[in-house]
Amino acid sequence: MNITTDQLYNSSPVYIAFFVYAFALGTLFPRIGDLQIQLGVQEGTLGLALIGLPLGVQVSLLLADKILKYLNTRHVMLIGIPVVGLAFYFAALADHWIIFCGFLFLSGLCVGTLEVAINLEADRIEFLVERRIMNRSHSFWSLGFFATGILGAGVAQLNITPALHFLASAFVSTLATIVYFRNYSPAPARPGSDTKVPHFVVPSKSILFLVMLTLSAMLVEGSGIDWSVIYMRDVHQTLPIISGLAFAVGAFSQFVARFFADQYVDKFGAEPVAKYSIFLMLIGVTCVTFSQSPLAALIGFAFMGAGNAVIFPLAISAAAQKTDRPAAVNVASLVQISFVVFLLAPPLLGFIAEIFGIRVSFGLSIPFIFISWLTIRALAQIEESTR
Repeated sequence: MNITTDQLYNSSPVYIAFFVYAFALGTLFPRIGDLQIQLGVQEGTLGLALIGLPLGVQVSLLLADKILKYLNTRHVMLIGIPVVGLAFYFAALADHWIIFCGFLFLSGLCVGTLEVAINLEADRIEFLVERRIMNRSHSFWSLGFFATGILGAGVAQLNITPALHFLASAFVSTLATIVYFRNYSPAPARPGSDTKVPHFVVPSKSILFLVMLTLSAMLVEGSGIDWSVIYMRDVHQTLPIISGLAFAVGAFSQFVARFFADQYVDKFGAEPVAKYSIFLMLIGVTCVTFSQSPLAALIGFAFMGAGNAVIFPLAISAAAQKTDRPAAVNVASLVQISFVVFLLAPPLLGFIAEIFGIRVSFGLSIPFIFISWLTIRALAQIEESTR
């Protein structure tokens, strides 16, 4: 009996990996409001404390290529998921924001390596089965965030402490990882994928335009993850379960957009899809910034999630299509700069929220959305160059 590539390397484990990884990581964000009260800090200090996670991610991104020479996807999942869960648990026990920041840094060290490992695995499977799975893989990441967002909203409403919630989540995500990945055989690397990439890659002019295109999506997504729950609590004085829904609806709309994105990109092209995405982001951010009711704000977060869903994956694909430098080099130069915005800007928005109000911190995304609109031709130019 002949075994096809589809049978030997199917996409299901990749989807599960994205879901479990997001479920473990997303546990933190629906409880940020409760953690703020527990630590007794204002938004500025909370934003400073939250920087621990992105700093850990940045450090691990610099070391990921070396780590992944010795550890494959199975090892990274079996080690990384439990460490992320336990680091969040100990962070929830912290009585000072610096200790809290330190445990987030520890979790970030694993998050960065997980991010690289499972995206590489998705890329390798995509190559082997000869069909697109990247956007759909990321849709399961969004689904994991939605699941943990709904759970977080529910346990917050029941007044379950963040520490107990995080411990239970760590147990569930670790158990799922052991069940699905203890015997997993990772896919082989793509041919020619051993291109050496420097730790920092200077972007070319065309990559800079792609960076400018992605800034709004990274900022909108990151600010929604970090601050949506606190926004609902402080602006609309909602119950914990409604505050948590702001995080969950953004993740769910992002999941839906990513799940169906590939077929629309194939049918209409990257530029039209990006135009609609940017327009949806503008509607969403405007609703959140100026909303006068919780329902309007929730609708805004849903539009934000759908709008930011595919901008970054489209830019990654466009960067990989360029022929001026190796694909790995162009992708690395885009990721390194864009991720700085995604990881570092939203925590820093805490200082803006404390001084000017949290509505203003969301409204700051609007100029970046217009910049994305002005640079959207970066996608079309690259597509045309490959025809």
